[in-house]
Order: sequence, then structure tokens, then C-alpha cells
Amino acid sequence: MAKYSSSIPNGLITLDAESETPLYRQLYDSLRKAILTGQLAPGTRLQSSREIAKELNVSRNTVVNAFEQLLAEGYLEGQVGSGTYVSRALPEDLLNVKTLARSCTRAGGKGPGLSERGKVFAAFATSVPRAPERVRAFQSGVPALDSFPFETWSKLASRHWRRPVNSLLGYGEPQGHGPLRRAIASYLGVARAVRCKPEQVIVVDGAQMAFDLIARVLLDPGDAAWMEEPGYPGARAALITSGARLVHVPVDAEGLDVAAGAGLDAQARLIYVTPSHQFPLGMTMSLPRRLALLEWASRAGAWVMEDDFDSEYRYEGRPIASLQGLDNDGRVVYIGTFSKFLFPSLRLGYIVAPPALVDAFISARAMVGRHSPSVEQAILTDFIEEGHFGRHIRRMRTLYAERQLLLIEALKKECGGLLEVEPSAAGIQLVAWLPEGLDDREVAREAAARGVEARPMSIFYAGKQPRGGLELGYAAFNKQEIRKGAAQLSAAIRSCVEMKRRETRRRAS
Repeated sequence: MAKYSSSIPNGLITLDAESETPLYRQLYDSLRKAILTGQLAPGTRLQSSREIAKELNVSRNTVVNAFEQLLAEGYLEGQVGSGTYVSRALPEDLLNVKTLARSCTRAGGKGPGLSERGKVFAAFATSVPRAPERVRAFQSGVPALDSFPFETWSKLASRHWRRPVNSLLGYGEPQGHGPLRRAIASYLGVARAVRCKPEQVIVVDGAQMAFDLIARVLLDPGDAAWMEEPGYPGARAALITSGARLVHVPVDAEGLDVAAGAGLDAQARLIYVTPSHQFPLGMTMSLPRRLALLEWASRAGAWVMEDDFDSEYRYEGRPIASLQGLDNDGRVVYIGTFSKFLFPSLRLGYIVAPPALVDAFISARAMVGRHSPSVEQAILTDFIEEGHFGRHIRRMRTLYAERQLLLIEALKKECGGLLEVEPSAAGIQLVAWLPEGLDDREVAREAAARGVEARPMSIFYAGKQPRGGLELGYAAFNKQEIRKGAAQLSAAIRSCVEMKRRETRRRAS
């Protein structure tokens, strides 16, 4: 190896003994920067650790620690009996070569093409939700993180991590942690009138994985699937990417219109529905409509995918019983998630499958991801079995009812006649309707520019929506955040109204 300078140029390294950053880290940063900028060229032989320590007036261990980190990351390389050198092939160079190669393949079109299903996935690339850097009003689907019992959760986590059992550190059961499945089955029987045994519960990484698994297992490409109109985009995407042919069935005051669905396509193989709290409009499916849906599914040999995403948060009367609890023919596949009740990053949900489908779902679960994180499942089990989950739900039900009223009051005060909003009997979000003719996508973009998240209702419709509106979450925000967000949203709407007026005048002239 060629040898260049054996000394470090003057002024290349500056160390600050008063800094909170350890000296070895300061030395590491200085040397790495010098290597990347070319001040220390590839092949340069460095002084010995003793010489550098003496020159910088630091301990030899400080230099050794910095060298070891640079050696481990590939910036330096050592030769026995010769010394330490700047590497000729730096880590960044290797990464850049790979990136360039991938870019050239895409640009030149020489790589193999996407499959038909891959093309469908690629078409959804721009609509995949991106999480904002921070939770801000009025982001939907986020619970009250400021009121979560983190101290209790951390104690349960410490219990398992202090002396973890081997069974939680190895490969887990694809179906899920046995005690957690028992806890879920017990809870659902009491709280949601779901009729199931632990053997029917399959633990998944949230509702989106459940949608994907159900579509994979129950649908062939080209099969018809009923989808609520308007409906949840995540479920719609899972059905489309599975190759299903979507039939958009309207909802009315009683929920999914079964007669309309039968008229649109009587050969549907699967029906997606949110009966306890329709998403996003919020109505509850009536008992006659539920019975009609189950009767039609049984007669047609169709499966029903029941998405029960937030029905525990009900503010008028008792929670509505599940559709699955009325099913006597084994047609309903029930989906639940803990994201709306605990915190979204937990990524734990579940499928309750009819007995005839259990084995297929377990195998599919194993194929897409061996199992959900075992320790988190054990922590959640304790959280449920020791009563913390039930208490948390009861506290949040009271808190969310208060925050919903705060949001309605703030919107009426700030937005005046620019928004129509009414209380919702359940859930953690509201629909606010805009004045006729106002584009909800433009309002959403203007609100985002002012620091407010407000999803346009148009994203929930496959066809033409009757009127522009906004979906507004309220669970995660305190009084000050709600009031500030309402003021910012009001400014955004007024700006869009003024722009529309100017455009109208311009066209008239």
C-alpha cells in the first residue's frame, strides 16, 4: 500500500474538553470528516495511537476507541506490523455504486418488468399514507397519547425484559402468543358479543395485514367484492391489489344497502363492512339490515369481512354488539386492532376466523411474516388480564366525549357557517361538511400548509361524492390544540372561499 503523509495536518482535529460529546467521539468525527472530504486521502498511513495521543494531549484509550470505531465501519484498515491506513474503498463509495446501479436500471428500463400485481402496487405508491413528523390537529386515527398509562406499560415491559423466558426470545407461534389469544377471546366475548374460542384468533400486525391476509386467502383475481361507498381506503387497496373486482355499494342511514349490492352484483364472493360504526360517515347498521346481510351472504356463499375498528368508543348507550355474534353460518371474518386504543406503533391486531378457515389463515400468516413480536404480545396480555385495558378504555371514553364536544364548539365559533358538523355517537373522528362547490382537496392542502391535518372526504369515495367535506380527528388533542387547530382550519377555509370568489369574478369578466 502506498504511503502518503504519516502525520495529521495541523488544525485538522480540534477537541473541546468542555463539550458533552466524549473526546473519542470528537476525534472519530474529525477523522471521518477528513477522510470523506479527501483531507486524508485513501492509502494515507496514520500515526500510531501513542503519537496522536501525545500530540493531542489526550489518553491513548481515547485514540484507540476512535480508531476501533473507524476500523469497524470500514474507514480505516490495519496491516499487521505496518500500521493503520485510510481505506481505499470507503463505505460511502460502495453504497453510492449500488445506488447508481439501481438508478441506471430504472432509467434505462433494462431490468425485468413488474408483475401484473406489482404494477397494481406501484399504482398505489402516491396514495400510501405518509406519517407526519409529529401528530398535529386534526390527524385522525390517533388516540390520546398524552393520557396513555405509560408507567404501567413500562412496569409490565420491565417484568418481561428483566428475566425474559426463552420461549419469548425464539421463534413464536404464527397464530400468536397463546395467552394473548385467550385474553382476546375472553375480552371480545364480554365487550363485543363475539362468539369464538382462542383457537379461532390469529394475531396480526394491525388491521392492514388482516385485510391483506383475508383478501389473499378468500379471493381469486377477478372475484367480485362489495365495498362500502364511501369506505376505508386501506381496505379498498388490499382488495384491489389482491386482484378483486370492486363493487361499490352505497350506504344509507341504516348502513350498507344490501338490496343495492345484490342489484349491482349478485355473485360477490366477499363483502367488506363496518357495521358498528360506519367509516367514515359514522352510522350504525340497523338490526334488520344486519340480518339481511347475513342471510344474503349465506344464500350466495359469500364471506363477510367485519372491520370493528373503534366501536368500544361509544358515547350514547352501550357499545353495539358485533355482526359476528349474530352469524350462525360461519360466514363472518372479524377484524380488530389495538392501534386506536393503545398506540399505533404497537402494530398488533387480530382476526377471528370461522373454524373452517383457521388453518388457511395461520399458514398465510406464517408466509407473510413469521409472527408478531412475542414480548410485546406478552406485555399486552398482562395489560388486558390485569384489568388495565378495560380501565383505560373507560377513561378514554369519557375523555373523548369531552374532546368531541370541544372540537364542535371550537369549529362553530371559528368557522361560523363555513362548516356543518354534528356530534357523533361513536368513534374518534368527525365529518365536517364544507359549503357547496368548495373542493375539499384544495381545502386540505391549504390547511396542511397552515399546520393542520384534515383529510378530504373525497378520498373515501370511488365515485363522485355528493358534497365536499373533511375528516377531523380529535382524540389526540387537548383544549389548546383543538382551539388553535380550529382557528387555523378556519383561516384555510376562508382563504379557499376567497380564492373561489376571485376565480368566479375573473371568469365573469
